[in-house]
Amino acid sequence: MKTTFRNPILPGFYPDPSICRVGEDYYMVTSTFEYYPGVPLFHSKDLVHWRQLGHVLDRPSQLNLDGTPCSRGIYAPTIRYSNGTFYMITTFVESATGERRNFFVTANDPAGSWSDPYWLKGAPGIDPSLFFDDDGKAYYAGNRVPPAGQQYPKHMEIWLQELDLGSKQLVGPTFSLWDGALKQIHAQEGPHLYKINGYYYLLIAEGGTGHTHSVTIARSETLTGSYEVCKTNPILTHRHLGRDYGIVNVGHADIVETQNGEWWMVCLASRPYGGYYRNMGRETFLVPLVWEDGWPVVNPGKGIIEWETRCPDLPQHRWPSKPACDHFDAPVLDDRWNFIRTPRGDFWSLAERPGHLRLRLKPDSITKPENPSFIGRRQQHPSFAVRLAVEFTPESPNETAGMALLQNSDYQFRLEIGMNDRAETILRLVRRESGIETDLASRVIGAGKRYLKVEAIGQCLRFDYAKVAERWELLIDNVDATLLSSDKAGGFVGAYIGLFAESGGVSSANHADFDFFEYTELV
Repeated sequence: MKTTFRNPILPGFYPDPSICRVGEDYYMVTSTFEYYPGVPLFHSKDLVHWRQLGHVLDRPSQLNLDGTPCSRGIYAPTIRYSNGTFYMITTFVESATGERRNFFVTANDPAGSWSDPYWLKGAPGIDPSLFFDDDGKAYYAGNRVPPAGQQYPKHMEIWLQELDLGSKQLVGPTFSLWDGALKQIHAQEGPHLYKINGYYYLLIAEGGTGHTHSVTIARSETLTGSYEVCKTNPILTHRHLGRDYGIVNVGHADIVETQNGEWWMVCLASRPYGGYYRNMGRETFLVPLVWEDGWPVVNPGKGIIEWETRCPDLPQHRWPSKPACDHFDAPVLDDRWNFIRTPRGDFWSLAERPGHLRLRLKPDSITKPENPSFIGRRQQHPSFAVRLAVEFTPESPNETAGMALLQNSDYQFRLEIGMNDRAETILRLVRRESGIETDLASRVIGAGKRYLKVEAIGQCLRFDYAKVAERWELLIDNVDATLLSSDKAGGFVGAYIGLFAESGGVSSANHADFDFFEYTELV
C-alpha cells in the first residue's frame, strides 16, 4: 500500500473545491463556469482517490447557460450535509457586468437527482456557503461591498444571514462578519464557516484568484462576531515562492475532519509550464493541517503544498480506472464530457450509428457565445496525446468538423475537415488568437474515414493525420500552445479538447461520425 500521494488530486480544470464528509464517505464539488452539465460531484473513501458520481446540475431546468459569456456562469459551489439532506449552493454570474444570482439545490442521495434551484432574494455577492449550527438553524455566508463603502479597489466583506429551510429564503437581519486579514490585498471571498471546539471559524480567500491568491482565517466565540484575526495569516499561499515555483496561485480552500480525527484541506492551485502559462487552469490539491493553540497550521514545518505528501490515515480505496479511449459504445456520454452552455436541439446521438458519436452540424459556432455542436473534455497534463477517427464529407465550404483545442471563443486551435474553393475535401489547422484566424497548414485528404492526432510536449504541439490507422503523416510541428492559457486569453477556465461540427451560420442536414477519441498522458 502506498504511503504517499501525488498532487493534484483532481488534475485539470477543477477549481474552487468544496468538500464534506458523511460517515466514512467524502464528497467534493468544483466550479464549471459556462460548461454543461454543471458542478461535477466526486466521491472518495480516502481523500486521495476520487470517482465522479455525475453532475449536480444536469438538467436544463437547473442550469440555463444560454448566451453566457466565456468564464461566466457557475462560480464556486459549496457542498454541505445536514440532517439527512445534501446541499449545494453556488453563484450564477450572468455576464462581466450583469447580475450575480445565488441559489442552492438539495438531494437525499448525492448520486441521485438534485432539486431544481431555490433562488435566493436579497443575496448579493459571489461564492456563498451554508453553515448549520448546533441548534439546527441554517445560515448563509457570502461576500458583498461593505455597507460603509469600499476603502480600496475590490474591497469586500463577508456577511451572514439566517436561511429559513422551510421557505428556502433568507430571513432576519444581516451581519457584517469580517473584511479580511490582508488590507489592500482585495477580493475577500469564498467564505466557509465551521464550529470547532467551541469556536466559530471563518475561512476565506483573499488576494484574487491570480498569483497573489491566499487563504486566511478568523474565529469568534459567537457566530455573528466579533472575529479575531489569526496572527499567522495567510495560513496558506505560494505568492512568496515566486513565479518560477511549480505550484502557483494557491487559495480558495475548504477543510474536513476525517473519522480518525485528522484534518485536511482541499484548495485550488495551478501548474504553470513553459513559462508562466497555466493551460490546465486551476486544479484541486490536498494538504494536511493540524491545530495549535486553537489555530490551523497547514502542512506543519513546510507551510506549502508539496508535489508528494503522506497519505491520510485512512484505508486506501482505489476505484476502477477509466479507459483512455472512448469508443462511444455506451448508451450515455461519459461524465468526463461536457457541452459549451446548455445543449439546445437534438444535435448529438450515440444510438443512430452504434459505436459512434454522431454530431449534427449546427449554425452555432465555438467562436461565439452560443451552444455549438461540440463535446469536450479537460486537458489534464502538460504533455499529452489525443487521437480520434472521424467520417465527414463537407457538402459546402462553410461546413467543417474535427478536433478543437479550446481556451475560449477567441483563443483556440481547430484541426478541421472542410472544403476548399475547388470542392476538394481538405484538412487544415486554424489558429484563432484575439479573435483573428490564421490557417497554419492544410492538405487535400479526400473523403472517407480519417484519423487525426495532436501531441503536446509542454507548450509545443504537433498535428498529424492518417488515411489508414496509425500510418501518420505530419501536418505541422512546433506550434506554440501558450494561447490555450488564461494568461494570454484571460478568464478563469482551463483548456478543453473536443469534437465539433459546424455549418457556418446556416442550416445543414449534414453530420460527422466519430468512431473513437483517445486521451493519454505523455511522459
